Amino acid sequence: MAEIKIPTVECQMMIRKPVSTVFQAFIDPAITTKFWFTKSSGQLETGKTIIWEWEMYGVSDNIKVKEIIPNQKVTIEWDNPATTVDFEFTALTVETTYVIIRNYGFSQKGDDLIEVIKNNTGGFTTVLDGLKDYLEFGIELNLVKDKFPEISC
Repeated sequence: MAEIKIPTVECQMMIRKPVSTVFQAFIDPAITTKFWFTKSSGQLETGKTIIWEWEMYGVSDNIKVKEIIPNQKVTIEWDNPATTVDFEFTALTVETTYVIIRNYGFSQKGDDLIEVIKNNTGGFTTVLDGLKDYLEFGIELNLVKDKFPEISC
């Protein structure tokens, strides 16, 4: 019998910083707002629901924190549309970390599923690119803000 594959977005990037630094960048909104969303109702903690805002687009989302394993994994559930996202952190060396973002649990079918997978792949790739630039070089490139300038201007 053929194995049924669950549609999953997967993006990855090596970051030249220790795993604790990279992990903290996703937990602490004071850091995350430098490369992803613009506002958060708090730090990620297991069992909490946090609101993330992208003020330039006038949108926000409720984020349910399902699991945190320090320096290894964060699992969240998006509110709209409801999907699960795993952020996995692997120390390659003392000074390098490999980050994998997996997004799954899509309810869409057919062309709608293809569209959401395409959009989420691009979005999470942009997040990882911004993370790398900020942590390695201290540069805020405004990648998320500039992704859709016709909406944010």
